[in-house]
Amino acid sequence: MNIKKIISFFMAFVMAFSVCVMNVSADDKVWEPKNDAPFVFVHGFNGWGGSEDINGVLPYWGATTGNLMQYLQFEGYECYSASVGPLNSAWDRACELYAQLIGATVDYGEAHSKEFNHERYGRTYYDPLVPDWGKLDEAGKIKQIHLIGHSFGGTTVRMLIQLLTEGSEAERAVTPAEDLSGLFTGGKSDWVKSATAICTPHNSATIYYPLKALGLDKVVQFLSYLYVGIVGRSSINGGFVDFHMEQFGLSEEPGSGDSVEFFKAMKNVLDNREDSCQYDLTPEGNKKLNDELDINEDIYYFSYPFSTTREFPLLGVQLPIMKTNPVIYLCALMMGIMQFTDPYTGIVYDEKWLANDALVNTESAKYPLDEPYAEFDSANIETGVWNVMPVSTGDHGTAIGLFADEEQTRAFYLEMCEMLNALPD
Repeated sequence: MNIKKIISFFMAFVMAFSVCVMNVSADDKVWEPKNDAPFVFVHGFNGWGGSEDINGVLPYWGATTGNLMQYLQFEGYECYSASVGPLNSAWDRACELYAQLIGATVDYGEAHSKEFNHERYGRTYYDPLVPDWGKLDEAGKIKQIHLIGHSFGGTTVRMLIQLLTEGSEAERAVTPAEDLSGLFTGGKSDWVKSATAICTPHNSATIYYPLKALGLDKVVQFLSYLYVGIVGRSSINGGFVDFHMEQFGLSEEPGSGDSVEFFKAMKNVLDNREDSCQYDLTPEGNKKLNDELDINEDIYYFSYPFSTTREFPLLGVQLPIMKTNPVIYLCALMMGIMQFTDPYTGIVYDEKWLANDALVNTESAKYPLDEPYAEFDSANIETGVWNVMPVSTGDHGTAIGLFADEEQTRAFYLEMCEMLNALPD
């Protein structure tokens, strides 16, 4: 087995995917196309996009069931797999996603970059991922997109929409108008048709608490960045895995830079833990995000929660089903028995929070607690609320197809695209 395949299978285990069965659809409704907005898929923590070489060996979207993007395109849907920093914060990832979509240099913002002591500008995308996004067509209709995020990709999507809608007052205050990124000006909420979150930890996850109690949270973060620094600079890597961390000094070009630069970058990253995906996933970081992010009344929102546990009423717990990935089986077990009140957020984790997908509580994946929601009703799909889909069976990785059933995985996404494509124009 060559080194690239070894890396791809290692990354698969890091992402902790599983073998389970998903529900194909919420109902048997036949959807009639009403809009032609393309679909942009955003990966989660430790994930990758369609432009990276690893995607040719193990596609993030589809995994062992095959390249989902190619399948959906064959079915007539315009789909794109974005690539953003797998360890970066929701803010940094949203900036990267915006630049990639329009074809521009990544601008992390003058205020933000100074606060977290990293470079303001990142790489340049010379060609837009979605041509003419946000522009008017001959009929005077703006070109919109459907945003679909898995895990932390859903949080990234929420941050992008927030900035498109409101921009950033902090960035506007310190940046001359002619030097300000279009992402920070706001007024672009009509660029997005819908936002879909799959297995997204909208309200953090209780697995954080045993990890912190064991002192593993900081260890995991340090080892993650050490891995990024070593592999990202290795000539073996080539363009196989892209970490998008040049704002911290980790070179975009594999094999470039020296050890002194690497350790300086590592220190910079670890001194600024709050500008990271790991921090955003903690209860504290997640609460800050939810306080900052608002739902847009003109956009359709959907959430797809998963559960890999089954209720045992006599015991008052949720226990993992047999098909749960053994790598994260213990996580599902711990999350299925813990009941407590979070001292920071005030969230009462009672019995309704026990069901989980081994990394995210099913309840957390439904909707942010400070935003409106409604159970999905195909006859009454509303904007400005989270339309919560029925819970699917499976763990955190089942939704993207690793070791899953090919027919069921493809049917799941085909149904999703048909539904989104049927939203009123």
